[in-house]
Amino acid sequence: MSELGLRNDVYRRPLSTALIRLGLGEGWRCVDVGAGSGDVSVALAAMVGSSGRIYAVDADPLARDVVAEAAAIAGEAQIIALTQAGEDLLLPETVDLAFCRFLLLHVYEPIAVLRKMAAVIGPDGFLVAQEPITSAGRIDGRPMSMPGVRHPDIGAMLPGLVRSAGLQLIDAWAEAPADAGPGPVASYLEELTEVDPGDASIVLPPLVTVIARREANDNA
Repeated sequence: MSELGLRNDVYRRPLSTALIRLGLGEGWRCVDVGAGSGDVSVALAAMVGSSGRIYAVDADPLARDVVAEAAAIAGEAQIIALTQAGEDLLLPETVDLAFCRFLLLHVYEPIAVLRKMAAVIGPDGFLVAQEPITSAGRIDGRPMSMPGVRHPDIGAMLPGLVRSAGLQLIDAWAEAPADAGPGPVASYLEELTEVDPGDASIVLPPLVTVIARREANDNA
């Protein structure tokens, strides 16, 4: 896998691990919920090819134009950008993979979004969700915090939430990029906090990755 086309993404490795595990490839239909600027959507589109389809969904109407531009630049025409909140997710077809990252920490009811995502997965389809445990991050040994988000440690509850959404939990793990001094980890943290960490040791918030499946006999 060519790094998912996400070379500047410090959290790309756990996503690559999950998609390799699933065998994502030609012809898959996927939805990226909370797609933002569409980086992951474009990377997924490159993997599913011209016979596949990616729905890039975001609540921000401006995101649709940003995603469309990113898709055009990348030459990935099978990306369909939709303006929807996760709680209102509705697609014209079922998908093989429903994905979200850094989404549930912002929404009012994470379980409601996960249930909507579960509802658009076809038989034997998958859900991959990635959410942080913000308070476990460290800057020079001091705990990080993100007081502006609704559920800063939602990652710690993610495996149970996915099961409560009616999906079969296949695997779950946490992974945290770490570094000291200039580099992608420091740049990411500065972008997140608007504070230059200098030469401090950094452990970014662990990202919990959950792989779940909708079973073939689930007719919900």
